[in-house]
Amino acid sequence: MDIFYNCRHCGVGIGQINGQRFSTHQLGFDQLSSEDRQDMVQYDQLGNVHVSAICEDCQEALERNPHFHELDSFIQ
Repeated sequence: MDIFYNCRHCGVGIGQINGQRFSTHQLGFDQLSSEDRQDMVQYDQLGNVHVSAICEDCQEALERNPHFHELDSFIQ
């Protein structure tokens, strides 16, 4: 099982963990609400986990432009 972290806004790969087994507690998924977990964590047919997070660049853009939170997408 591999775990892939990608930015939910721009799609850039943030990081990857290869070939290890982790519990949801070790990954921190147990800290998410069921709604957030459903929105952020997806599993593919091979058992890999895909996590939607936010990269530093998009986080900085949101901090500089708080009105971007109102938009469905702020990446052009």
